Amino acid sequence: MKITVIGTGYVGLIAGLGFAKWGNEVVCLDVIPEKIEKLQKGICPIYEPGAEVQLSDGLSSGRLRFTCDVKSAVEHGELIFIAVGTPEAADGSADLCYVYSAADEIADYMQSYKLVVDKSTVPVGTARALRQRIAERLKAMGKNIPFDVASNPEFLREGRAVGDFDNPDRIVLGVASERAEKLLRELYKVFSRSNKPVVVTTPETAEMIKYASNAFLATKITFINEIANLCEQVGANALEVAAAMGKDGRISPKFLHPGPGYGGSCFPKDTKALADTGKKFGAPMTVVESVVLANQRQKKLAAEKIMRRFPDGGVIALLGLSFKPETDDIRESPAVEIAGALLADGRYTVRMYDPKALENARRQLGGQANAVWCGSKKEALDNADAVVIATEWSEFASMDLAAVGSSLRQPVLFDLRNVYRKSEAETAGLEYYGTGV
Repeated sequence: MKITVIGTGYVGLIAGLGFAKWGNEVVCLDVIPEKIEKLQKGICPIYEPGAEVQLSDGLSSGRLRFTCDVKSAVEHGELIFIAVGTPEAADGSADLCYVYSAADEIADYMQSYKLVVDKSTVPVGTARALRQRIAERLKAMGKNIPFDVASNPEFLREGRAVGDFDNPDRIVLGVASERAEKLLRELYKVFSRSNKPVVVTTPETAEMIKYASNAFLATKITFINEIANLCEQVGANALEVAAAMGKDGRISPKFLHPGPGYGGSCFPKDTKALADTGKKFGAPMTVVESVVLANQRQKKLAAEKIMRRFPDGGVIALLGLSFKPETDDIRESPAVEIAGALLADGRYTVRMYDPKALENARRQLGGQANAVWCGSKKEALDNADAVVIATEWSEFASMDLAAVGSSLRQPVLFDLRNVYRKSEAETAGLEYYGTGV
């Protein structure tokens, strides 16, 4: 099939790579020439395990191309996926300017039937609005061209996106015509042998499925974080609580991992956008609104925990800056917010190290005299007053804790992700502070 993907950000790039791997002819469109030039050379603009290999394979096969030429990209694809960013607006709603711009470009250059597929995370009703917008634009230009608009949300986990795209839990097709359904079923027939569930529904329901899924997972994370906070006050062990809860089949152990809060490109903005949609339609999302507030509080509590132990300031070695391991994404990262709070206080020198996200964090936090950027965890640890594990990279999970303690001025470990057991840290001579233990 001939496919065009508009946007080579996280969602668009992974989708383009995946579609090309399945044997389709894929053109990926972006407005940033420097990014397109890198992609044409096989240089992946994001760190995502497996992406660079698929990029190389797609280019060498000739099935994958990158361009800034809107006209040729629109003309190429019978299926055109909109996978542009939907950043958070000032009022918490999703900013759809890039989505609408992509729809306008499709209308301007389409000369034959197109199935426009929204893969960006968008509020309920966006597919309907896009259909109206494209129809009005075509009419204004005197074009009488048939088209469809569908919703096909993605459910990718950063750090595992390549595998998730090739092995999805489910495929959601929000369609309003038989033609659109037939084309999308043809595209995803690669999964027919593995019997992956295909949910065919309306565009509005598909859009809601995406938001509801992310909001529920964010709620689950926030719930166990608040249980962990209470456990610290009453002397209970949140890890044991979560383990016992997870053995209940109705609950499951997934996303029951206490920590300093969630971050990334999806959960923060999607929960706010869902809450905003609820307000607009008179159906308040009170649980989701509470989750948003509680998550922000959780990040502040993590920074305050460090400040309480070192009220006079000190040198803090902070390990991990990405919002989760196996990605260089620092958007809404708890680690970056913790580092920012310590730096802003002025009493702390923060030595920061991350295997992949260091440069992204430097661009956001750089310029402060008390920020030190380290090329290794050893450099960060040497003669610091304490070490903070803020992101659970595997590199930080197998440290010699006794050696860590001896490299510090004070053997203090803030294990915000509960990478280590409290008993093993204390046996190694460390003063241990976890989350909920």
